[in-house]
Amino acid sequence: MSVVLIGYRCSGKTTVGRLLASRLGRPFVDSDDRIVGLAGKSVRDIFAERGEEGFRDLETRIVEELAALPEHVIALGGGALNRAENRKAFAACGHRIIYLRCEPAELLRRINADPNTAQSRPALTALGGGIEEIEKLLARREPIWKQMCSAELDVTHLPIEQAVAEVAKLA
Repeated sequence: MSVVLIGYRCSGKTTVGRLLASRLGRPFVDSDDRIVGLAGKSVRDIFAERGEEGFRDLETRIVEELAALPEHVIALGGGALNRAENRKAFAACGHRIIYLRCEPAELLRRINADPNTAQSRPALTALGGGIEEIEKLLARREPIWKQMCSAELDVTHLPIEQAVAEVAKLA
């Protein structure tokens, strides 16, 4: 059984995932890194060239591979579970899915503090990536994440090491 981290961008999936994998002695995989490797382009460039639908098609190919991995720590892109076939793939494998919940204002602070965000991640709606976009996408995605998760952890104010320790207890 793998541990799958879900949540909004900058909720800590990759950072917590890498540290958790090291702590558990498991390989770490980030779905966005796999997509970038498959396409040979950044997420932003994939969105620019293929649109969100083209990106999501690549993501579905990667999700099929990741869902089959045993004993890994997997950071799953925030929109990956929007597609029913992706939810079905993960539901069928019995992995431990942990939702890293974070308040919108803190997500925006983290996004703005991340120098890679502007270069590598596109805005996901016409709202341009601000607090309104975060709130809109959370309203759409959070019910899916809550339905899919085995456990939920509020990481809004948790230092990374504490988040890793708490996720390890939930895993």
